[in-house]
Amino acid sequence: MTGVRRLFSDAGGVAILSVKLFKAFFRAPIELSPLLYQLDHSGIRSWSITALTAVFTGMVLALQFATGLEKWGGDTYTGKLVALGIVRELGPTLTALLVGGRVGSGFAAELGSMVVNEQVDAIRALGADPIKKLVAPRVMACIIALPLLTMLADIVGVLGGLLITMREVGVTAQFFYTQVVDTLGAVDLLHGLGKSVFFGYFIGVVGCFVGLNTSGGTEGVGQSTTLAVVNISITILVSNYILTTIFVAVYG
Repeated sequence: MTGVRRLFSDAGGVAILSVKLFKAFFRAPIELSPLLYQLDHSGIRSWSITALTAVFTGMVLALQFATGLEKWGGDTYTGKLVALGIVRELGPTLTALLVGGRVGSGFAAELGSMVVNEQVDAIRALGADPIKKLVAPRVMACIIALPLLTMLADIVGVLGGLLITMREVGVTAQFFYTQVVDTLGAVDLLHGLGKSVFFGYFIGVVGCFVGLNTSGGTEGVGQSTTLAVVNISITILVSNYILTTIFVAVYG
């Protein structure tokens, strides 16, 4: 029960931080240098783990569908199922979980260290806004990076599925490509990429919130890092269901 109460309490704190963050986004000056640094940290340095996870996810999906559908003679539809599964769900969700664990924990550790060393208080004493200086670039970088990483995961995951489908089912690359093109539409891409924008926001704001509320010295920094990963993972999984429900109701 204590953990549940803590989760709801943190949700209220994240909502308050979101309001302050929204105001900071549109308050001058707009500094590009911190944003570009965070884009490199959050996006470019996360591409390898994203691609590696996506390719093996696509390969496992193709293997499962090919062997499972073979009993009913439906293994030729493997390409359709792999493409839909990756683009709509597994691409954005797995990417968000991986990047959230890597990037969100980093945000919590960085900001938590600044809090316990009183660097955040020093920023306030100098008349600057810690939300704009520290939180806004990180959150915006995640919002930009997650859709790009999701597109990478979609492409690599489908290619991984192609390799296994060709081996297990015996179809050609042209046949697989035709299935993917005939199956996927703009709505399917919107499902995945639309959710990834929200996932990026949640990763950034939850990681920063946990970091800014760190206490207890270096031990507290370690606890905040763990808490950030847990809270981000729960937020992504819960919001994935909610967003999927909304997108299905609106776009089908």
